Amino acid sequence: MSILLLKTLHIVGFTAWFAGLFYLVRIFVYHTEAFDKPLEAQKILRAQYEVMEQRVYKIICNPAMMITWAAGIAMIVKYGYEWFADNRWLHIKLVLLVGLTIYHLSCKRLIARIKTGPTGWSSFGYRLYNEVPTLLLVSIATLAVYRDGVNLLTAAGSIIGLGAALFVITKAYKRLREKTNV
Repeated sequence: MSILLLKTLHIVGFTAWFAGLFYLVRIFVYHTEAFDKPLEAQKILRAQYEVMEQRVYKIICNPAMMITWAAGIAMIVKYGYEWFADNRWLHIKLVLLVGLTIYHLSCKRLIARIKTGPTGWSSFGYRLYNEVPTLLLVSIATLAVYRDGVNLLTAAGSIIGLGAALFVITKAYKRLREKTNV
C-alpha cells in the first residue's frame, strides 16, 4: 500500500474520529439538560439522545479510531524502525493518541452511565469535557507539522494557555446563557 494512500486514510480517519467525539459529548450536554425537562418530554428526549449516542459512538467514532490507528501504525511500519526511533515528536504524538483513546473509551462508559440517570456531571461539566479533544487535536497537529522543530516547553505553555482560554470562554458562554435563558 502506498504511503500516500495510508496518509489519506489516516487524515480521513482522524477527522471523522474527532468530529464524532466532538458531537458525542455535545449530545451528552443535551442529554444531561433533558433531565431538567418535564417527565413526558424527558422520556422522549432521553430515548432519542440514547439512540444518537450509540450510533455516533459505534458508527462514527469506533471505525474512525480504528482507521486512524491502523493507517498510522502501517505508516510507521512502512517508514521503518530507524525512522521511528529518530523521530521523537512521533513518540509524543503516540502518547497523546493513547490519551485520546482513553478519552474515547471514557465516552463509552459515560454513555452507559447517562442511560441509567444523571451522572453527577452538569451540562457545563460536559461542555468543559468536550474541550479535551480540542487540546489534544491542537497538540497532535502541532507535533505533526513542526515535528522535532517544536519547542516542547513553548508548546506545552501554549496548550495550557489555550485550555485556560477555552475555560474562560465556556464560563462566559454559561453566564450569557443563564442571563438570556437561551
